[in-house]
Amino acid sequence: MGIISWILLGLIAGALAKAIHPGPDPGGWIITIIVGIIGAIIGGWIGSFFGLGTVNEFSIRTLIIATGGAILILWLYSVLKKR
Repeated sequence: MGIISWILLGLIAGALAKAIHPGPDPGGWIITIIVGIIGAIIGGWIGSFFGLGTVNEFSIRTLIIATGGAILILWLYSVLKKR
């Protein structure tokens, strides 16, 4: 995937993750894109261990994997912020 595709996937995955995971999360569009891209990387890495595939193309499956990774990042942020 090209960099534009990663940014677009990150934006969508980050926005979906913020909508699914309520609470005080890091804000702004730039942070949303960064959380989505990191979520895509982590989701693809975790998905490769469980046979779900990796995030190497733009599809519904990769969007779900990236959103799951972004939700995981937001959840970890909220857990670490409480401490």
